[in-house]
Amino acid sequence: MSTFPGRSQAFLAQLQERVIIGDGAMGTLLYSRGIPLDGNFEHLNLVRPELVRQVHADYAAAGARLLETNTFGANALRLGAIGLEKKVAAINGAGARLAREAAGADGFVAGAVGPLLPPRGETTELTPEAKSEIFTQQMSALAEGGVDLFLLETFTSLEDLELALAVSATLGLPALAQMAFLEEGRTRAGVSAEAAVRRLSAAGAAGLGANCGGGPRELLRVLERMARVTALPLSAFPNSGFPEYHDGRYIYLATPEYFSAVARDMVAAGATLIGGCCGTTPEHIRALSAALAGSRPAPRPRPVPSAVVPAATATAPPELAGTFLASWGKRTVVTVELDPPRGLDCRKLIVGARALTAAGADAISLAENPLARIRLGNIAAARTLHDEVGCATIVHITGRDRNLIGLHSDLMGAHLLGLRNILAVTGDPVAVGGESGASSVFDLNSVGILQLLAALNGGHNLLGAELDGATSFLCGAAFNPNLPSMDGQLRRLQKKIAAGARFVQTQPVYDVAILEELVTRTAPLGIPVLVGLLPLVSERNAEFLHNEVPGITLPPAVRARMRGKHGAAGVSEGMAIARELIEAGRGQVGGWYLMPPFGKIDLACELMASIRATSPAPLR
Repeated sequence: MSTFPGRSQAFLAQLQERVIIGDGAMGTLLYSRGIPLDGNFEHLNLVRPELVRQVHADYAAAGARLLETNTFGANALRLGAIGLEKKVAAINGAGARLAREAAGADGFVAGAVGPLLPPRGETTELTPEAKSEIFTQQMSALAEGGVDLFLLETFTSLEDLELALAVSATLGLPALAQMAFLEEGRTRAGVSAEAAVRRLSAAGAAGLGANCGGGPRELLRVLERMARVTALPLSAFPNSGFPEYHDGRYIYLATPEYFSAVARDMVAAGATLIGGCCGTTPEHIRALSAALAGSRPAPRPRPVPSAVVPAATATAPPELAGTFLASWGKRTVVTVELDPPRGLDCRKLIVGARALTAAGADAISLAENPLARIRLGNIAAARTLHDEVGCATIVHITGRDRNLIGLHSDLMGAHLLGLRNILAVTGDPVAVGGESGASSVFDLNSVGILQLLAALNGGHNLLGAELDGATSFLCGAAFNPNLPSMDGQLRRLQKKIAAGARFVQTQPVYDVAILEELVTRTAPLGIPVLVGLLPLVSERNAEFLHNEVPGITLPPAVRARMRGKHGAAGVSEGMAIARELIEAGRGQVGGWYLMPPFGKIDLACELMASIRATSPAPLR
């Protein structure tokens, strides 16, 4: 706990009486002083403590009375990605001591705690219990190191921020809760500033605020909205404007004079703790300190009571009538995946789609750069199949290849082109494909894309801006039943359904027991589940899928059956396995999702014939 009894209470009391100056960016200064962006700033607490200590001292000399520890990402999730998970306590404890040394007797120290952002490409969903454990480990070390309070900053998930607030309460230290808001005063998940204030107040935050997310003027508008619905202390740590990329570096052009001028307006709006985030330096804090010297909290309007504004949620789903699922429950629905070409020639794709449609496929599912390998854009391919074949298509949209802006634009464009069926997937990380020079984006994962689609269906973008119309997407989700336990995937699928998913296509299944569990456990969800089938063609193919392709697991018995098989014998055995699964699911499986290997359309047509042969209506 704080080594200075009563300092936490003293800090909160001063927030009511005077405007307190916070510090500025840690990473900006460390970067400017020679630490590369791909280095771990928090580890410097142990290996370069003099450098971190000097940053704190420079901010204190510039007038900052609240110093944040250099521990923003010092949690087991982030540190574990670089093999430092066993140093969580040491790094946080050192961070608290370094800040305390620079703060002196008159200054305060806030334990900086950031969101639990998984390494890029990692899609495993942590349970709330696991997240709480990670927060507890970090925050306990900060408390033991002597911080006076916690500054929970740059969060985009309300649920995660509420978990961190609960941990702060158990540790007996107050916490200020700051979220990162985007344009329109909403988080990435669509939560408004007003809704965030009400929920965080109920969760026990000692103060509320915003940081990062934009320049001073944007953050000022968020503060003004917050001040109308809460009497709690407000904090503001804006970026120094917007960055420009110049000569290999990101440069923030907003001057300290401009920054401090807008800070006066923040005080007038109700802020009593003001510092800086990305791009700010001791010069910004010095100008801030001079501009706000002697400032007292401004009078605040009486909070306006109002019902909590909910986060963006899925609108009522489109009726299945008129979609590729129109016959669900009456006959078995079949979709077939095709990959767009690696080049510009779509003739093979068109011929394949035409043959599959004639054989009875209800929709063609178009993957997007599968295994992170470059292919023709599937939105354009889907429109081409619509024009040339007249078939229904399902367009896969990944979070890997586009940032938040690109996702908005391309989805609105897809709607303009008449495409209505979207499968939201996180996407294989680029490391899987090994495309030279490419990088994964992952601004949104599959749940985030579904939330975006729901927002577009509701007539606004994910940030709340109106669209002058609404999309009408039928949204789908992927499901992987091939893990040792389906529990985690089922919890994630429930989140996807809550976010707007209205049908499911699964990873390939090769085990009858898994098929039966899949059918039983997804039945209560109440939405169509199309079970994946990817016929094997050889031992080599089976071993590649089992060992190298994410989400695919072959049981030992199936691998044994494929051992030594290749050529016609391999295809025959692989098709026999697929037909056995079809027979096991007959009358129970409402739909199949076929993935013909290596573009072998004839195999998909054969399996469709097996599915359609005396196929009774599914029991559900």
